[in-house]
Amino acid sequence: MAESQYRRVVLKLSGEVFAESTTGFGIDESVVQRIAGEVAEARTDLNVEIAVVVGGGNIFRGFAGAQRGMDRARADYMGMLATVINALALQEALEGAGQPTRVQTAISMAQIAEPYIPRRAIRHLEKGRVVVFAAGTGNPYFTTDTTAALRAAEIGAGAILKGTHSGVDGIYSADPRRDPDAVKLPELTHFEVLNRRLEVMDSTAITFCMDNRLPIIVFDVTAPGNIHRALVGEPIGTLVTSA
Repeated sequence: MAESQYRRVVLKLSGEVFAESTTGFGIDESVVQRIAGEVAEARTDLNVEIAVVVGGGNIFRGFAGAQRGMDRARADYMGMLATVINALALQEALEGAGQPTRVQTAISMAQIAEPYIPRRAIRHLEKGRVVVFAAGTGNPYFTTDTTAALRAAEIGAGAILKGTHSGVDGIYSADPRRDPDAVKLPELTHFEVLNRRLEVMDSTAITFCMDNRLPIIVFDVTAPGNIHRALVGEPIGTLVTSA
């Protein structure tokens, strides 16, 4: 029986993964339930500890708000609140699949979620719970990609699983949706990602992962079964390492 390559991972999901396919906004419950089912199954079958960082772009994106003239910090805080909505939706789906789950937020909101406390998050993971990290880092100007890198380091995760969408199944030499000559790159170093300006995660997140020697697995999370495949090491996407 296949085993997970990692004892503990952080799964990074963009808000767009949850969006209605027709509008690109809102929450498609069937998609959230499918992803939750895969996470719950992988946690049980592979005995791997899984934390999740969710984005909020399907509801509100702070950077886009700032481009429309909003105060950047205020827009980013609105984006953080959007991630909490997605986190609660994912928690509901996970617990519906029989998987105990805790949501921890970087912004205090005691009525609906725990505050983010690294040692408490680790304890939840050790007890077989999935932990969903919401509200980003709690600070404006930082993306949820950076949150995923930071949380992975804080809880001692072995890797970040970066789930992509829109049919892109890894890192390419160019955007494959625009350039038919784009070539998929199965393995890269963090430095190569930065040097070639490959837009898979923001540069702050990539630099943080490089400094902390955190591997990143980039794969298409919309393809059923891919979370399990990524965990057991099947070459379904792109592996980014320090070496």
